[in-house]
Amino acid sequence: MAVASFIMGLVGLLVFNIVLGPCALILGTVALARSTSRRYRACLGIALGAADLIILAVLVAVAPYGVDFHLGG
Repeated sequence: MAVASFIMGLVGLLVFNIVLGPCALILGTVALARSTSRRYRACLGIALGAADLIILAVLVAVAPYGVDFHLGG
């Protein structure tokens, strides 16, 4: 579960963070509660899941302003 949490948190940074972020948080927490031997990876999964949700919140907050990331003329 710790590895799955880490992978979901990592992939969630790029795509589909609304689902993968909470899944990473839940799996990481369950892995720590079950005393996994991969505590560091479970903690990273929790941190990445939280980062997924923070990125989602920032994107939702910026969306109404119509920010244009196009660099060309």
